Amino acid sequence: MAFPLAINNTKSRLQYLPLMLKAPYVVTGASRGLGRAIARNLAECGHPIIALSRDAVSLGLAGAEFAEIQADSITITCDLADRADIAAAAEQIKAKAGWIAGIVHNAGIITPIKSIAEVDRANWARNIQINLVGVQDLTNRLMPVLGGEEQSRITTISSGASLRAISGWSAYCVAKAGLDMWAKCMAEEGAENNISAISVAPGIVDTDMQKTIRSSNEDDFPDYNTFVELHKDGQLVDPKLVAGQLGPLITGHSMQQSGMRFDVREL
Repeated sequence: MAFPLAINNTKSRLQYLPLMLKAPYVVTGASRGLGRAIARNLAECGHPIIALSRDAVSLGLAGAEFAEIQADSITITCDLADRADIAAAAEQIKAKAGWIAGIVHNAGIITPIKSIAEVDRANWARNIQINLVGVQDLTNRLMPVLGGEEQSRITTISSGASLRAISGWSAYCVAKAGLDMWAKCMAEEGAENNISAISVAPGIVDTDMQKTIRSSNEDDFPDYNTFVELHKDGQLVDPKLVAGQLGPLITGHSMQQSGMRFDVREL
């Protein structure tokens, strides 16, 4: 896998970061799990964090952690299912930062876990809104503070579900497949304004989403036992480890790599 030259230097994570890009990163779903780990990793590398989450309590705890590392970090309560929330969050971000180094679109939900024939239509649409439409909406509103003289980097969190159909996960599979293509489109259109976009599949990470999968109904999800066994066998990966692996891509991918999809298991 080809990376920018500085990424291969193992002395310090700071060495794979372009030195001029100590501007804020926006991270959605930053209150727990992989999003929180990614945000902390970015803060440790010198970037103030603009952390978004719909869970105000957990976000407050995470935000205090980020602010201890980077004092200029802030939190914004935002439910990506609510377009008014997205609009308000975007205005707060633009008021805070004249330019942002990048966005990590991490927020996502797995539910509803139901067959196409039986799924509630509103719940199916909510999944698409949070996992896909909200990404477009937030990015669209933040375009005035992206790119320009320096490269802004957008990262979307992909999944193996973007590449294959999984019974019971139709909304999630559709949203993640759409998100991969959205990143390609963003890369194509953003190139002239120095905005890059990549998608990264983090593997099977030990997060609340995995707990939701294991608490689903086996009748609705034929692969249920597979995920139970993965957990039982200790095959879920610590979010902090994954965040460390993804850090170089999030902060250092080149314009030439824009539009690419990466899998953390292949890095």
